[in-house]
Amino acid sequence: MDRLAAMETFVRVVDAGSFSGAAGQLRIGQPAVSKAIAQLENRLGVRLLLRSPRGLTATESGRSYYDCAKRSIEEAEKAEIAARGAAATLSGRLRVYAPPAFARLHLLPRLPAFLAEHSSLEIDVVLDEREVDLIGAGIDVGLLIEQPTGSAATIRKIGRCRRRVIGTPAYFEAAGVPRVPIDLRAHQAIIYERRNDGARWVFRQTTLETAVTLSGRLRVNAGEVVREAVLAGLGFALASEWLFAPELSSGAVRSALDDWSLPPVNLWAVFPAGRQVCVKARAFVNFIENRMRAAF
Repeated sequence: MDRLAAMETFVRVVDAGSFSGAAGQLRIGQPAVSKAIAQLENRLGVRLLLRSPRGLTATESGRSYYDCAKRSIEEAEKAEIAARGAAATLSGRLRVYAPPAFARLHLLPRLPAFLAEHSSLEIDVVLDEREVDLIGAGIDVGLLIEQPTGSAATIRKIGRCRRRVIGTPAYFEAAGVPRVPIDLRAHQAIIYERRNDGARWVFRQTTLETAVTLSGRLRVNAGEVVREAVLAGLGFALASEWLFAPELSSGAVRSALDDWSLPPVNLWAVFPAGRQVCVKARAFVNFIENRMRAAF
């Protein structure tokens, strides 16, 4: 395995959190992934990964290598695009899938700059809260806030942000500001019923862990409705900074329990399986990743 391929394999393992997950993304056997990582560690002379009950975690050397490897992979992709004359030849139609709330807040405001760079390109934006059949819908690339359940697609993590306890100042003034996670049991939660979200959450603070089962009179299945419910003062939500970015900046909402951590929220670029990733899709994903990184 060449150096760049080894870098990509390592990055996939860290992103997926397992050898099997990386193998599914790369469409190779798990033994091949394990062998590649072992050869990489042997060549570098350092331990990159550690096993724990929670899965694989990167060592300090591994985290440093991950950051450098990811930048090298991005630069290689940019070089390929430049070599193909992509900056001058991106044209035709690009179909992009995204959740409605994320698209409204973070995708659509950035599209004018991308379209200005590629005047011959047309973009179809398909909005849906559900995980759709990308091939059946003719999607070139999907932007997902939760990792796809299947391993048939090619996926790439392009962003991460904190998840916070978020409510309006008026709500916290009336209901009280929670000081520890257990205080949330006395509050009204806006419960977002998605595959990885729900009523039970684990808060962490250094070595402490506290599991809390939330209760509330309102359950929803769309990010936009979570936003509107919180802004209407109906309760608090455990939500990403992305979902309330404008309001966190303006002070229209505030966060609580910031000295505790919750599972982070990731942004994934998903390329349909069985289809060669087009230059347009790669260029678009690189653009969104760079703009999100600059903003957050």
